[in-house]
Amino acid sequence: MKNILLVLAVFAVFNSYSQQSTRKSPHDTVSSANTVVTYGRPFKNNREVFGGLEKFGKVWRVGADEATTISFAKDVNFAGAGIKAGTYTLFAIPEEKEWTIILNSQLGQWGAYGYEKNKDKNVASVKVPVMKLSNVVEQLTIRFAENGSLVIEWDMTQVTVPLSF
Repeated sequence: MKNILLVLAVFAVFNSYSQQSTRKSPHDTVSSANTVVTYGRPFKNNREVFGGLEKFGKVWRVGADEATTISFAKDVNFAGAGIKAGTYTLFAIPEEKEWTIILNSQLGQWGAYGYEKNKDKNVASVKVPVMKLSNVVEQLTIRFAENGSLVIEWDMTQVTVPLSF
């Protein structure tokens, strides 16, 4: 029995270490009264982000490394879609003038690589307009506006997802 516990403990430590060592970007968690977002924060690094690094019309994990998660403590109106309290994976399909923001119930995804096989688990898909910024945002930033909306900014692009509880 002791050997089994020892093997499980070693496996857990190794698995935790190997997952963290494969991360390429710093990670952050931001929260508001009813929402928590955990995501990887890649840097622009002199790259064209949207339409370049992140192709228009392709699903993106809204961050780096494992897919971004968003948790709601209460039921929420997510840009017009009624969403039950819980934790979801956050994806986007960036376009030049608007983004499709997707909530998916399949947790534990790495990047957007498995999105196609899990897209039947989408719980919301909403469109939000793109706002061009006057200054570059070097590192992907997710924050909450004063009105509680979710704001995603990177490079010269900003999108806002209205949230109401």
